[in-house]
Amino acid sequence: MSDQNENPVEEPLNGGSSAGDASEVGENAGFAEDPGYDGPTEDASFEDADLETSLTDADLSFLEQAESDLAAERLADLQRVTAEYANYRKRTEANREIERERIIGDTVKILLPVLDDIDRAEKHGDLAEGSALAAIAGKLRGATERLGLVAYGAAGDPFDPNLHEAILQQPSPDVTAETVLDVVETGYMIGTTQVRAAKVVVAVPAN
Repeated sequence: MSDQNENPVEEPLNGGSSAGDASEVGENAGFAEDPGYDGPTEDASFEDADLETSLTDADLSFLEQAESDLAAERLADLQRVTAEYANYRKRTEANREIERERIIGDTVKILLPVLDDIDRAEKHGDLAEGSALAAIAGKLRGATERLGLVAYGAAGDPFDPNLHEAILQQPSPDVTAETVLDVVETGYMIGTTQVRAAKVVVAVPAN
């Protein structure tokens, strides 16, 4: 009995650690054997990547469309403003020209009685070629022409109530439409502005 007491049986030093390792192995084995867990799959990763890509493409498409719409809108605004400005310039220039013609017309109106006297003198043969009076008449007519004054109205012209003032109508078998038979006072225009209508005798078709 004394020999048995002198040589006691040694217990393993790592007894506690072995039990803990066994417990961890058991837990891991149970987790791995869980039929409901398959771990992260490759398909799920691809689906997430595809979703991100599709959202990004949609955003880019939206931005491109918005930019295109904005550019088109700005272009339309620019074209509208350009057209409005062009029309404004045309109206302004036209009004300026009309005003210029009106001012010149008002100025030369005071000379019309003198021009009428020259016309009558010419009809009666009082403007002998080379005479002083003929020279003065030529200078006056030249000056008014340089201002843009244009005389109109001659026998044989079609009668136009917008240009002619009929002071007398005379039936004639020689005409098929109203025609200027004689000019009593010459008409005058400056550009598109009428300074004075021509006073005329009108030949009308005979019944």
